[in-house]
This record gives sequence, C-alpha cells and structure tokens, in this order.
Amino acid sequence: MGAVSSASRDAEPAEGAGVADGDELAAIELSRRAAASDVGGETLTRLEAAFDDLAIAYPVTPPSVLLVRLRQHLSYVEKLTDARKTLAEHRRLLVVGGWLSLLAATVHIDLDQQPAASARLRTAAGLAEDADFDEIRAWCCETEAWRLLTGGKHHRAVELSLAAQHLAPAGSSIAIQATAQEGRARARLGQSGETYAAIDRVHALTAPLAHSHRPEHHYRYDPAKAIAYTATTLAWVGDTAAETYAREVIARLAPDDDVGKWPRRVASANLDLALALIVGDRVDEACHAAGSAIASGRVVPSNHWRVEEVVAAVERRGVREARDLREAFETLRGPSG
Repeated sequence: MGAVSSASRDAEPAEGAGVADGDELAAIELSRRAAASDVGGETLTRLEAAFDDLAIAYPVTPPSVLLVRLRQHLSYVEKLTDARKTLAEHRRLLVVGGWLSLLAATVHIDLDQQPAASARLRTAAGLAEDADFDEIRAWCCETEAWRLLTGGKHHRAVELSLAAQHLAPAGSSIAIQATAQEGRARARLGQSGETYAAIDRVHALTAPLAHSHRPEHHYRYDPAKAIAYTATTLAWVGDTAAETYAREVIARLAPDDDVGKWPRRVASANLDLALALIVGDRVDEACHAAGSAIASGRVVPSNHWRVEEVVAAVERRGVREARDLREAFETLRGPSG
C-alpha cells in the first residue's frame, strides 16, 4: 500500500479533537442557559423595594391590612420560583421571599395567629438557610423569642435571643434587637443583674449609630428605639426609673405629631409608664396612662396581655377607677378575648 500523503495526514483530526469541541460547545450552552431568565434584575429590585415599603408601613398599618398586601407579594414570589432565572437571581428571590415571610410571621404574631406565625417563621428560616443568609436566620430566632416571651416562655426566649446574637452580623440591627430581646426576657424572669447588663449593651451598640433616613423600617434599628426599649425593660424588672424613659418617649413623639408615625411605640410607652407608676404607688396616674394606651386603638392582640397586667395590678389596689379600666380593656379585647 502506498504511504499516506502529508496532505491526507494534515486533513485528519487530532486525537480527541471532536470531544474537545463538544466540551467547548457544552460549556457555551451551559453559560447561555445560566444567563437565560424569565425573572430579571428589575423585577427583583422592585420586589426588594416593595418589601422595604411594607416594613416601613408596619408601625402604622393595621396588621390585618398589611397581611393582605404581604400575601399578594408572597404569592408572586412563589410564582417566580418556577420561572427560569440565573443562580444570582435565584438567591435574591430566596432572600426577598425570606424577608416577606418573616414580616408576615410578625404580623401573624401581632394578630395572635400562632400556627400561621410558626409556619411563616419556618418558611423564612428555610429560605434563609438555602440562601446562606444569616441575617434573616437571626431575625427568625429573635422573632420567635418575642412570640414565646408573650406566651410566658421566658427561659426559651432567652435561649433564642442568644442564638440570634450568635448568628447576627456584627454591628447589625438584629445584633442590637436580639440583645434587647434578651434583656426583656431576663426582666420577666426577675434576673435584674443580667437585665441591666443587657440594657447597657444595647446603649453601647446604639451609641455610634446615626439616625436612619427611614427609621420606621422594622428591620433597621432606630437609635431612638433604645429609649422605648429601656422603658419597657425597666418597667418589667420593677424599676421606677422606667417612668423617666417612658415619659421621654411620649414627649419626643407627641410634639412633632410623630405619634402618627409611631402609634404603637406611644401606646407601649403608656403601658410602661402605667407599670412604673403602680410600683411608685401612683395608681390614679397609672389608670390614666393605661387608659390612653387602650383608647389609642393601637395595642395589637398579641399585646393584650400587657394591658391585662396593668388592669390586674390596678384591681389589686382596690381603687374605684379599676372598674372603668377593666371595661375599657374588655371592649378592646372584644368577645373573642
């Protein structure tokens, strides 16, 4: 047989060349598919902005109204989970879905809808886990701590507050809020030393903070909130110094009509003031403060126990105003209370 010509040898493919070409095409196709998206960055940016708006609306919007809006946005997020998207877009969707689920859980807690709150918290924590987003996981622990604290499970509330602090990014809003939650839970347990230590840590953490451009945002710690937190914590540990802090909260918010911006904070401050006044044996003033909180219409169902605590304390004093205060509370609580 004749020798193979050099021209023929040049025409033959090198060993493995066809496979290499296939690998290159496969890599290009994977890149194309990864870039293909039915979601888009603009959609996610608008969803993230919508969440911020809902978190800002939280302090002033009735929980039942806010829940309707949250359900609509969560339904849309669920729809997008089946759409084509990049890996980066998928993570952003998980994160915004986690935030929305967390806020929905908080609203369910306010409405005293415990099973729904637990389910929403599990969803938020699961999405945060999938997205490797510790900030939301920390907020889930802190929110569950508050839910359990309102149910009287104070030891577990302390444990979850500490877990939230462990997960929280250094210097973040949740790091501060989780510390505050620990202090409140310890106050309910009567652990005065640990309570005051937590108060000191909160003030140290908030001292370097600048005032937020949008302080109403539920997940951005407003430095002024530390005053309201201190009033509640001191009231719960039985320290009459709570009166000073509670009056400062009310005085700060009322003159500039900020009571319209912070209606729940003012109502809470009046309850703190009432507890402090009872400890100081100024029951008439305590009845007035508690009556103001009730009349505001801003005490959410999950906080009815706080009003009950004040009413019961007034009744134990045997003053004549106790009956009127009890009637006002029963009207607030309604037939399902």
